This record gives sequence, C-alpha cells and structure tokens, in this order.
Amino acid sequence: MTIKSTIFAAAVAAVALSQVAGATSRQEEAVHQAHERYLAAINANDTDAFLATVTDDIVFIAPNSPVMVGKTQVGPWVRGYFDAVETSWQKTSVEFVVSGDWAFERYTYQAVDTPRAGGAASVDTGNGINIYRVGQDGVWRVARDVWATDGGPVVTLEGGTCMGVAAPC
Repeated sequence: MTIKSTIFAAAVAAVALSQVAGATSRQEEAVHQAHERYLAAINANDTDAFLATVTDDIVFIAPNSPVMVGKTQVGPWVRGYFDAVETSWQKTSVEFVVSGDWAFERYTYQAVDTPRAGGAASVDTGNGINIYRVGQDGVWRVARDVWATDGGPVVTLEGGTCMGVAAPC
C-alpha cells in the first residue's frame, strides 16, 4: 500500500467514525431532551404533558406501590398524585447510556410534595432508573421508571390509597 493509499484510507475511516460519533451525539442529545421534557411535565403537575413523555406500555415501579403497566394504569395514578399535591422534583443524572433504540439513566432525586389541601410539605430523596425507548416517530420517551426512596416521609393520599390502589402515592 502506498503512502497515498494509506492516507486516503485513514481519511475515509476518520469520516466514517465522525459520522457514527455524530449520530451517537445526536441520539444522546435527543435522549437528554426526553429527560428534560419528562421532568418539566412532572414539575408542571400536568398529567397530559406527562403522558406524552412516556410510551404506551410504560412500566412504573413506585415505592410501596404495586407495579403499574401502561398509560391506562399509570395515568390515573399520576393524576391522583398531581391532584393531591403540588410536586417539584430535582433529578440529577448519575449515569446515562444510549445503545441503539434504548437508553438508561441512573439518577438521584429530591421531591418536594406540598398537599393541595394544606399542610406541611414533605421532602423525599432517593434514586432510580429511567429506561427510554425511541418510537417509530423518532421521539424518545420513558418506557420504564423505577425509583426507591432513601426512607424519608412519603405522602399518603385518600386514606392510604392513591386512586384506589392500596398504597401511598
């Protein structure tokens, strides 16, 4: 192989790798934007906006609650939560990995829940994992959200239930 051929091959490889890196960077940016939309919907206490940020088959695993699968189960739970408290979440990404059409985020959080009926706000801290999936429309959404409290107070709604589920929200 001549020096010209070697330089040409190296240039072609560099262009190909930069295109892969660019695609990965765009993918990562899109997933981070999905995270921001999800968090904004939570902090807006807007059920419809929230449901737009999750997949139809969303799986929600909340502390002290049964597993909820699909928007038909998660939607009423979220609506009950937003109706009962004004919530504000801060989420800090600890790890974010994108691989193909899936991504996962490990995070820590602090949630402040102020009862709409009055009373003192509760503060909860913990950690969790969000799993994202890109849809056929090219939009990344949360497909799984699993979180665990560090043991702080948990707001209990509707006499020990959240929208009829016998567990705290």
